[in-house]
Amino acid sequence: MPTHASMKVATTRGRNTSGEVLSRQALNRATLSRQGLLSRWTMSVPEAIERLIGLQSQLPDPPYIGLWTRLVDFRCETLTQELYARRVVRSTLMRYTLHLVTARDLLWLRPALQPVLSRAQRGFFGHYTAGMDLAELVAVGRALFEERPLTPVELREQLRERWPDRDARALAFSVRYLLPLVHMPPGGTWGQNGSFPYTLPESWLGRPLDSDPPLARLVLRYLAAFGPATVMDMQQWSGLTRLLAVVEELRPQLRTFRSEAGKELFDLPDAPRPDPNTPAPPRFLPAYDNLMVAYVDRTRLMTDEHRHVLAGMGAGPGEIPATILVDGFVHGTWQIERQSGHATLVIESFEPLSDQAQNALREEGERLLCAFADGAKTVEIQWRSEGSGPFGSSA
Repeated sequence: MPTHASMKVATTRGRNTSGEVLSRQALNRATLSRQGLLSRWTMSVPEAIERLIGLQSQLPDPPYIGLWTRLVDFRCETLTQELYARRVVRSTLMRYTLHLVTARDLLWLRPALQPVLSRAQRGFFGHYTAGMDLAELVAVGRALFEERPLTPVELREQLRERWPDRDARALAFSVRYLLPLVHMPPGGTWGQNGSFPYTLPESWLGRPLDSDPPLARLVLRYLAAFGPATVMDMQQWSGLTRLLAVVEELRPQLRTFRSEAGKELFDLPDAPRPDPNTPAPPRFLPAYDNLMVAYVDRTRLMTDEHRHVLAGMGAGPGEIPATILVDGFVHGTWQIERQSGHATLVIESFEPLSDQAQNALREEGERLLCAFADGAKTVEIQWRSEGSGPFGSSA
């Protein structure tokens, strides 16, 4: 597979076809393969993050679990070291959401996604900044960050001094959407949920952002990580609009398929599309995993019924619970409950599972507890599903 930094797709006009239909099972296995969920990858943390085009990071812990479930012998301290070494950074990117990406990906991704962030600023805070010169606001914000890193509270107070008649909170969020910024560690590291300073990527990385990155790069990288997919899927994942024109320019270089629903799917010609009957081991995906928001049609990952159940389980709008994959598909949720030196992995399935599936989940769950029980003296696994008994406990 070519490196992401130099990915090019050879023209394969003769191989293009719109006739071949990919089943739900075929799409599932292709997706799992590219996500490191059929078999764990043996690669470095930065390589894995680039393969995935980042990890969603509203909360600091899920990316650690997302890498653990995809990599052989992943250790939490490795990702933390990469953040301190500035090879991995945390910034607002796809869908105007915090992500961990590699430093070199940030340099082109952030400019490519600026339309998403500008649209978010207008939608959430345009009322508060009506009549303002946004270029001046960004210039003032940049000047402040050139002096020193600032926490969100410090940024808000500085902007209140400059514009006392404006909503300082709205101004601070506007700056964070319109001006490229990165979180400084320990922000984004395991267990660190506090308010930490932001700084300019140029200051943190010592390199300028790309001035005009091609959107074709984003489409190709998306397909490598999530394909085969529709144009609407690409837009869902990125938050960008009007990607059809970009895809049409790439069409001679891509292979096309059809979903069972008749939607046109695009893919890299030589990307892995395993046999649909390839066995898929059980996996524990973290909350906010990219896979859950990478498609408009998510039937390659779960039934519509299970999707509605999952949507109703979040504590707030947009919250994505941690999920279990059984035979490649979402079949329930999980969480680790901690109390007085004891950790309990609670698995809740949407429907009863076979003894074989439960045993496989228990084995994988024991590995999960070993990695993330955070020093608990005792651990156990509980199964909460109507019609099936608990696994019991393992110390």
